[in-house]
Amino acid sequence: MSNKDTDSGLEFLESPEGLAGELTKFEKNLEKNRNIFFIVGGVIVAALAGWLGYHWYVNSQDEQAQAVLFNPVFAVESDSLNKALKGSGGNPGLLAIADEYSVTPAGNLANFYAGTALLKQGKFDEAIERLKSFSSSDLLVQARAYSLIGDAYMEKNNAEEAISYYQKAVDYKPNAYFTPMYMVKLGIAYEKAKKNQEAIDVYGKLIEKYPQSSEVLNAKKFKGLLESAAE
Repeated sequence: MSNKDTDSGLEFLESPEGLAGELTKFEKNLEKNRNIFFIVGGVIVAALAGWLGYHWYVNSQDEQAQAVLFNPVFAVESDSLNKALKGSGGNPGLLAIADEYSVTPAGNLANFYAGTALLKQGKFDEAIERLKSFSSSDLLVQARAYSLIGDAYMEKNNAEEAISYYQKAVDYKPNAYFTPMYMVKLGIAYEKAKKNQEAIDVYGKLIEKYPQSSEVLNAKKFKGLLESAAE
């Protein structure tokens, strides 16, 4: 055997006795670590079973939540706000659905509608709490929620917080249909906060980026008034 072969660390492949010794050492190590292997395997199986069980639970709960969500949502759209929030005829309202089914998409959506109804009732703090509990990757609804939170803060005469949430609405997946409306609200909030130059900038961006929007006329008017006042 060459020195090169001796230095390779694989001498046991040339010797039956050496190979037997290596197998014996492997078996001893395997036996030593058997409990660890079983524990790790058990943890993996338990985690997988828990994940599958959780998703089955969420899906089944979401089906129930969707079934009971229809009536209170219809009540919101009909301006029957107390009925929508608290339920009627043994049917749960938005508040109960949002709390009971909080882990489901339908429960999440119940927070949005509850926030909308509470805002209409003038319960601004409660509306803010519910709307902040809502989250979505939807193109339109999340931006709408941010805007409604801004509306609630404006009603509370907190223009700075309103600016923060209107800006979130503007930045969230911008589009030509709704973003201009949020930009006008943002400009008005800046005006209320006595930040007229920031308001002028927002109106200017709206005019430049969304020239076909129905909000452009208001933006031009508000921008012109601010610029005239600054002269």
